[in-house]
Amino acid sequence: MSGHAPVMLQEVLAHLAPRAGEIVLDGTFGGGGYTDAILGAADCTVWAIDRDPAAIERGAALAKRYPGRLHLLQGCFGDMVRLLAERGVAALDAIVLDLGVSSFQIDAAERGFSFRADGPLDMRMAASGPTAADLVNTLGESELADTLYQLGEERLSRRIAKSIATARKEAPITTTLQLAEIIRRVVPADRSGIDPATRSFQALRIRVNDELGEIERGLEASAALLAPGGRLVVVSFHSLEDRLVKRFMQAAAGRMPGPSRHDPAGLVERGAAQFKLLTGGAERPTASETRANPRARSARLRALTRLAPFPSPTTETAP
Repeated sequence: MSGHAPVMLQEVLAHLAPRAGEIVLDGTFGGGGYTDAILGAADCTVWAIDRDPAAIERGAALAKRYPGRLHLLQGCFGDMVRLLAERGVAALDAIVLDLGVSSFQIDAAERGFSFRADGPLDMRMAASGPTAADLVNTLGESELADTLYQLGEERLSRRIAKSIATARKEAPITTTLQLAEIIRRVVPADRSGIDPATRSFQALRIRVNDELGEIERGLEASAALLAPGGRLVVVSFHSLEDRLVKRFMQAAAGRMPGPSRHDPAGLVERGAAQFKLLTGGAERPTASETRANPRARSARLRALTRLAPFPSPTTETAP
């Protein structure tokens, strides 16, 4: 679908390994790039979720190309268990989650995700709830600073929050360029070439959409829905996302370090892991992909599979 280049597509397909007759979930439909490739790779059924009404509208054309095989659902992927149960789906053979904001959302100035073009300070992936402007103009200075530091890993968060608090006394901050200029005045450019407003915009977007909470809910739901042999593939784009995915997958695969021998928890026998990692560490995009699509440069891919259950022991009867 034009305007959207799915990141690490070949690696995603390799780990998803869709097969004929399987049921696959694309939990973050976005531009439909993964879904299109999955449907083209095998005669399977895809359920696709996105909280953005515009993404669901774009998907209608793709659904027509694959009649009866693509089903679009508007909602949050963290709510996938309920969304699918309402349609009679209780188990999945493969799931892909492409975390964060989509290219379509970034490129639409009226959505307010980017500081590269002026637009309303919105940042909502769905069409409801508080906007980024609401947060910027109503949060206390200390809470705003904490948000920028914790969700944007912005070292100068307190300086930025103070500047915002001073500016909003004069007039409400309502546009992306207004906010970006306030930040740029107090955050010096660094050698990386990254815009000084990048981390603050990330933090506000994550909070507006509760993205980290959504990831936690989505990972738990994915584990509950995967059938034996089912595969989960997650592509993340910054350290906060990847950290959550890494910890979840390691725990699911029984890779978390055991408690100290002095810890009473060490006396409790841990059950056998139900999942196996398909990636030893985070996979990265190739150099050729990042040259062709600079937005892919920060991508990290991790994958795991639910182990097939052990066969039940049979009792042999002596002749």
